[in-house]
Amino acid sequence: MKRREPLTLDLTPLIDVVFILIIFFIVSSSFKKENYALNLTLPQGVNAAKMIEKKMVTIELNEKDLAFNGEKIDFTKLQQKLEIITDKNNSIIVKIDKSVPYKKVVELLDILQFNNLSNLSLVTEK
Repeated sequence: MKRREPLTLDLTPLIDVVFILIIFFIVSSSFKKENYALNLTLPQGVNAAKMIEKKMVTIELNEKDLAFNGEKIDFTKLQQKLEIITDKNNSIIVKIDKSVPYKKVVELLDILQFNNLSNLSLVTEK
């Protein structure tokens, strides 16, 4: 009687299938993008520092619209929302499009100063 060789699995095709699945999941997954309410073109900055905090308030301003934490509002509603902020040392991130008239920028800064919010960060592109 002949002795049979034991059967072994060839793992090479299995490894190929695993790599194909990994590539499929990487390509098909969507990466989270930052959600901003307004499409802004920020001015260039030389020394840009990155601040990451959880209690930041984000204000975006372009020629036509104003957004507070990703929600489009107007200047009167902004005043109401800023009055609610109790921690006056809270970081305020201000993103202003470079084509915004200076008058609107001053109006925004006046509202922030009126509410004693002075911890401002003006965001620019690198």
